[in-house]
Amino acid sequence: MAFYIPIIGLGVSVFTLIFLVLRTRIHALVAMLIAAVIAGVTGGLSISNTVEVITKGFGSTLGSIGIVIGLGIMMGRILEISGAAEQIAYSFIKWLGKKREEWALAITGYIVSIPIFVDTAFVLLYPLVKVLGKKGNRNILTLGVALAGGLIVTHHVVPPTPGPLGVASIFGVDIGAMMLVGMVLAVPCVIGIVFYAKLLAIKYPEYQHIDENKENLEYIHQCYMEGKVNKPLPSLFLSLLPIIVPIFLILIKAINNILLKTDVFAGKENDFYFQIFDFLGSPIIALAVSVLLAVYTLMPKVSKHEVIEHLETGLQTAGIILLVTGAGGALGAVLHESGTGTLLAQQIANLPITPILIPFIIATLVRLIQGSGTVAMITAASISAPVISQIPEINMLLAAQAATLGALFFSYFNDSFFWIINRMMGIKDAKQQMIIWSIPTTIAWVIGLCSVLLLNLIM
Repeated sequence: MAFYIPIIGLGVSVFTLIFLVLRTRIHALVAMLIAAVIAGVTGGLSISNTVEVITKGFGSTLGSIGIVIGLGIMMGRILEISGAAEQIAYSFIKWLGKKREEWALAITGYIVSIPIFVDTAFVLLYPLVKVLGKKGNRNILTLGVALAGGLIVTHHVVPPTPGPLGVASIFGVDIGAMMLVGMVLAVPCVIGIVFYAKLLAIKYPEYQHIDENKENLEYIHQCYMEGKVNKPLPSLFLSLLPIIVPIFLILIKAINNILLKTDVFAGKENDFYFQIFDFLGSPIIALAVSVLLAVYTLMPKVSKHEVIEHLETGLQTAGIILLVTGAGGALGAVLHESGTGTLLAQQIANLPITPILIPFIIATLVRLIQGSGTVAMITAASISAPVISQIPEINMLLAAQAATLGALFFSYFNDSFFWIINRMMGIKDAKQQMIIWSIPTTIAWVIGLCSVLLLNLIM
């Protein structure tokens, strides 16, 4: 019986975590710390050791990603304020042409959501959805869901968005590899959502025109266009530069790490080329370069004090994300140090499923219960990483992506983004709200699961 006490304790800690988040006014941060204490004590650690491990786990997690999250948020804030996100949308719409606006918006969402928070990005770009719906005589649901689909998928799977960045840290996988695989996995998910969005135009033809009177619509359009005139948009090249440069540098470093493991390049890690990209490709340096590019190319005429104010406004949103991510790392550290992860790994290794499904299943359940995708994937990573790391021949990179994709499942009433989308599009009926947004996220979830399992077979 003593053998199963740590596993039973883990079950109690997870139940406590979910109960506290769902049924009480206790914040997810405090709930994770309470769960970590329960897991530590039942796993055989003393109270003092448990607190010590929590502190170390919290610090080591934030030590590796805290600065990166802060820099990513600062860069995203500049892209938001400068109008770079809108310029990207306009350019894709112009290139793809009339009647392909949903694809242009999906691609825009796919790119913009890498540095900008998904809620903010949707609010920022939704006026463009309204204008396109009226001018192009397009269904507003198709355009809105396509944009939201592009935003939500990369928000879940591509660093430096805080969720996948935290998951990468907890699983101990390279951020460049996480970014590359996430960008690949996101593509079929976004395509699936866009095709579903086009079906919404058939199911709800009454949304072919925006549900507002003509005068009100013209006023909205007028205000929007006046805002554009008063705030000239940067060029597409400058708009994309702060996004592309860090991705390029991080990916080059990841590719170089692969090359150095081959016979041709073995022993050449001290060569100037590999040294310089090892430095520039580290996430902290790459994101710092990105912030500098954003400040000096997108806001060249803005005063120093105004720029700093914008950057600090962005950082105000980083605090709770950092704390929740650190608490997730603390919970994972307790499971690892107590040996509970090893015990559970021995049991899971005998199950007739691939172990990379464990973080996927946990993230799915947590997402369904408490709503936040970031909390779901961090929780799944914290619980599963110490377990499956003990199982031989497990691809930790795919396991990390499984945690992020599992958190896409069935966005509904306990998800803030669910309400932002439906309220801005004027959807009030509960059943219709789920058809419009809960089903698309579940489609992305299914496609993501299939993609991860396929890559697992190949790799």
